[in-house]
Amino acid sequence: MINLVAAWIGFLLGGISGAVPGLFFYRYDWLGGYTSWPRRMIRLGHIAFFGIGFLNLGMGLTMLMLGIESATASALLLTGAAAMPLLCYLSAFKPAFRHLFFIPAGSVILSILLFIERMVQS
Repeated sequence: MINLVAAWIGFLLGGISGAVPGLFFYRYDWLGGYTSWPRRMIRLGHIAFFGIGFLNLGMGLTMLMLGIESATASALLLTGAAAMPLLCYLSAFKPAFRHLFFIPAGSVILSILLFIERMVQS
């Protein structure tokens, strides 16, 4: 159930994180222009809320449908859902944070692997 709640929170934050910068997107030079590092990272953070939100939605619904649970996979996916957008926004203004992207990416990948394993076992 926590993954379903996390999914909808992710969708809400994705909407907010798109609406706020959307107020400035019309300015060609905003954050250094369309292809600048800060602007790309802000867009990636916005999309990460939705993308990992959809993964949480899929995991939550699959758990309900199959009557299974995987606390570790769930916790890893929640870690990725929180860490990925956070690192995107931090990296936008302090590029050295990009070196930490292995944390959310690894969390999401390991979560999916563990969840697949749990589905196959049941």
